[in-house]
Amino acid sequence: SPDRSVLSSPITVASAIAARTQRMRIGMAVYVLPLNNPLRIAEEVATVDRISNGRLDLGVGRSGFTYFYEAYGILYSESQGRFEECMEILHKAWLGEPFSYQGKYFQIKEAAVFPRPLQQPHPPLRVAASRADTFARIGDQGLPIFIGLRGSGTAEQASNLASYREAWRRAGHGGTGSVYLRVPLYAAASEKAAIEAARDTLVYYFERQSKLVAADAARRVAASNDARGDETRRQTAATLAELSYEDILTSRVAVGSPQGLVDRLRQLREELGLDGIVAEMNAGGRLSEEQVLASLRILTHDVMPHFK
Repeated sequence: SPDRSVLSSPITVASAIAARTQRMRIGMAVYVLPLNNPLRIAEEVATVDRISNGRLDLGVGRSGFTYFYEAYGILYSESQGRFEECMEILHKAWLGEPFSYQGKYFQIKEAAVFPRPLQQPHPPLRVAASRADTFARIGDQGLPIFIGLRGSGTAEQASNLASYREAWRRAGHGGTGSVYLRVPLYAAASEKAAIEAARDTLVYYFERQSKLVAADAARRVAASNDARGDETRRQTAATLAELSYEDILTSRVAVGSPQGLVDRLRQLREELGLDGIVAEMNAGGRLSEEQVLASLRILTHDVMPHFK
């Protein structure tokens, strides 16, 4: 996706960051498991965890877009099954003992990954979820979760997270789970300046997202020969296309002055029960480097200290 891609190999960039830093943790959001060989993923993750001296956080997911799968020659209908097999293989591989695996999609004969990750039993895992039917499944497995506000607003995500936490408790896991929110964020000296400066990039971001989701729904129709296609995807695309800038500010982003952002993030934490955020500093790609750096300085110097 040349109009929106930042990097094509997150694990390689994670390794470069690890070699240049000493204290900061390094996270990926996310490694798309079904598009890769899980044994190779286990090797890469273990290697970067060693290079970073145990500072890697591993976000994993399966992506909601079929065109990524088409490029790799993999059916999107296989994504869930491939993801589940990948997770099983990763956990076996990081034990550091020879193992074999016979699955529907992956077969491994007497392999062993060594050295093991420095963090034991493995780097912290966090799973991305976007479809309503995946939240309970991840909660049942007792895994931390990523959510976003691209396809769903805060009200819909609050409902999804209720399912996640209920499944978490029902499975007998301690606590209530862990939730990180991926959110477009922009900070400026005043509320007015922030809202005006972010307008173009955020409106463009959600318009583009609507078109991407609509195109994906059409691809699913073609792939399945089902005229109804993915009705959920079509409804999501229509909702995104109808969002006003006021709607975006209210339920999809965090924009404002330093104090305004503190208040907004506290509100999101209370509404969704968040443990942290993944900030998209230039979601639509239309802010200048100067604007992004100024926003980042405000976030790190004036906002983050309120949450430590």
